[in-house]
Amino acid sequence: MRSAAQAHLQAIGDLARPAGSGAEAGARTYCQVILQQAGFDIRHRRFEYSTFPGRWGTPLGGACLALVFLGTGVMGARGRPLDALALLLGGGAVIAACARWLARYGVLGLPFGRLLGNNLASTRGTPKLWLVAHLDSKSQPIPIGVRAAAIIACIVLLIAAAASLLAQLVIGTSSAPLLGIAVLGIVAALPVAASFVGDRSHGALDNASGLATVLRIVELLPRTIELGVMLTTAEELGLAGARAWARESAPASAINIDGIDDTGALRLVYSGRKPRTLLDYLGEGWPAASPLPPGLLMDGVALADAGWEVVNVSKGSWRTVSRIHTPSDDLAHLEGSGIDEVASLLATSIIARTSA
Repeated sequence: MRSAAQAHLQAIGDLARPAGSGAEAGARTYCQVILQQAGFDIRHRRFEYSTFPGRWGTPLGGACLALVFLGTGVMGARGRPLDALALLLGGGAVIAACARWLARYGVLGLPFGRLLGNNLASTRGTPKLWLVAHLDSKSQPIPIGVRAAAIIACIVLLIAAAASLLAQLVIGTSSAPLLGIAVLGIVAALPVAASFVGDRSHGALDNASGLATVLRIVELLPRTIELGVMLTTAEELGLAGARAWARESAPASAINIDGIDDTGALRLVYSGRKPRTLLDYLGEGWPAASPLPPGLLMDGVALADAGWEVVNVSKGSWRTVSRIHTPSDDLAHLEGSGIDEVASLLATSIIARTSA
């Protein structure tokens, strides 16, 4: 017999849910019914955004990194270490600045690739705490774990290339190490450049599991507890929904639930400053929180950028990460047993703090 958590997971995670699709709208409607039954008031918060950063920002960034490594290696081999260092530092700085601008401002402000988004905001009373999960899904040729590892490798190799060029300039070392680093840099940049967006993943783990966890939490909580629930769209297209919500809302506290597997460790991660007040709110029984690794994005990043205190909750292992954004992220690979575990822990923490 299926549990309530498994019923929610089956209802939401049986189809791919690209942002703006009918399947995403169906998942939104399903969640709305459950939230209304739990005593929540519903508001649809519509906004416009550009799909360009989410679809093309990462591939373009990877391609530019490959060109920077190529140019650096060629210049260094031709005895122009100063020019190579200028290209390396300048190119890296420009790529980083463009990525930051696209993420924080371009996703809402660029005038092309526009699409209408629909965040589902649900409130019971006057909430001080929000639960957050995203509705949409996507696929990519490269699993998210490989992409994240590639981005980290690119950062390390950029630093190594700069050190090799400085050694050439200061003590006249050979350019051979730089050539090796440049080749490795090009190889590391290729998975980043290949991160094109598709719809071949059902997103059972990412993030039907998070949505099901949120629904179970509100079902477990007494109806007297005041709480907010925000279900965002276009998380997979540059965190557009969370950035639109943060732009129009005063900063508050949020628990973002994204990726709850059946097995693996429970994890708390954060972006920016450590959310000490929120971690104290959760109380004992939770693992220590750690910074979000480079190359991984969650709605909590957008909220933290806007001054929110946010902790991101997930459960799994590196094998879990290897399924995300692939066709293997489907109901055949996810039972839903971890959803009950995480929902029970969070509901217990919220009840304990509300009763204190």
